[in-house]
Amino acid sequence: MKRIIDSIVLLLLGGSVLNAADRPNIVVIVADDLGWADVGYHDSELSTPNIDRYCREGLELNQHYVAPMCTPTRTALLTGRYWSRFGNTAPSNTQVLPFDTVTLATALDSLGYHTGITGKWHLGSLPKWGPTLFGFDHSHGSLAGGVGPWNHLYKRGEYSRTWHRNDKFIEQEGHVTDLITAEAVQFINKDRDSPYFLYVPFTAVHHPLAEPNEWLNRNQQIASDRRQYAACVMHLDDSVGKIFEAIETSGQQENTLVVFFSDNGGMDQIADRDNGNYPGKYPEGQILGLNHPLRGRKGQVYEGGIRVPAFVHWPARLTPGKVDTPMHVIDWMPTICRLAGYQSAKSLKWDGVDVWPTLTRSNRDSTPREFYWKGVRGQSYAIRQGDWKLVVHKGESDRVELFDLRTDPNEQQDVANSSPNRVRQMQEQLQRQMSRDDDAVPQG
Repeated sequence: MKRIIDSIVLLLLGGSVLNAADRPNIVVIVADDLGWADVGYHDSELSTPNIDRYCREGLELNQHYVAPMCTPTRTALLTGRYWSRFGNTAPSNTQVLPFDTVTLATALDSLGYHTGITGKWHLGSLPKWGPTLFGFDHSHGSLAGGVGPWNHLYKRGEYSRTWHRNDKFIEQEGHVTDLITAEAVQFINKDRDSPYFLYVPFTAVHHPLAEPNEWLNRNQQIASDRRQYAACVMHLDDSVGKIFEAIETSGQQENTLVVFFSDNGGMDQIADRDNGNYPGKYPEGQILGLNHPLRGRKGQVYEGGIRVPAFVHWPARLTPGKVDTPMHVIDWMPTICRLAGYQSAKSLKWDGVDVWPTLTRSNRDSTPREFYWKGVRGQSYAIRQGDWKLVVHKGESDRVELFDLRTDPNEQQDVANSSPNRVRQMQEQLQRQMSRDDDAVPQG
């Protein structure tokens, strides 16, 4: 009887929704600072055979948007809301989400999912703000941001010690990428009688970099000032392959949805002083992620900072190909919740929408969507309506740029002066979006 009731509920949600008895496993893999131009399928000089393969077998998401920085993207993924609703616009070591927040992990946990995270949390860098308080049954990795690959220490200061399991600090030997991967594989291989949600936010390819010789020796053709980064990308790609292999060998491939994307654009080059903030000694003068031909980089609301490599993989349910329809990291929570059959008793104020009809090509609605970005510490803003994108730089007098992404995807031609009415209309809508910010800031 319960199965019949669940099926009716799922049908009422509309579309091709799975039967409750066949809820899918969900795996979300997030790279850190991986640039648009740093995957093989974007004609990179860097080698990413696994990412390329699974993108080819799945759906390439050609216009997948995120926040321009790490913590904001993670906030959006786990809540379905813009990060600025929580007062967050930059990397944060203090608590980002109120404790009563319904996260993606909370929602799936309520349906009986096993929920795990291995990797970079960065939504509160002390155990008292850790993942197990926000819906995860199992947690492992860095409570803070990127860490030294071998000593697993975050930047000097009160949050430097960060490596943990289940929100308790631990000591563990090994390279950070290998440790995150091994934990993910172990989680996938566990015997269980219900589906799982696994979130794998790698610290790769974030600095500081210190790759094993195994990977450095494979990159002799890469310029010396980018060899560490190239090795880190290859190491990440190998780990992505191991996660997919674990899914396949566990016999769960037919019922597992995998989402892959970078948390923001590449950052071009790291200032040596930033490497010096981390305990340990690291190579200087390194070139990092590249975003060409897109304009901009990590920390900016130009396309190079917010449009990232991304794909979704589920051959049993999704026909391989490319999706050019714009979508956003805020869309994953509504989409996954609908697939799993989750319904909240209260409004979760999602900014995102269910993009499953887009992924299955069953969406006949051509209404242009609107996307909004509050940049780092409110120094810049952007809003996209259809193909039009307005960029606002805050200062003594706001500087405004307008781009037609249909004809100018690399944002080379500012047409604000020739389109004053459109600028005015988009500025008004930007103000409406801004007025909805800061409604869920943690108290105390």
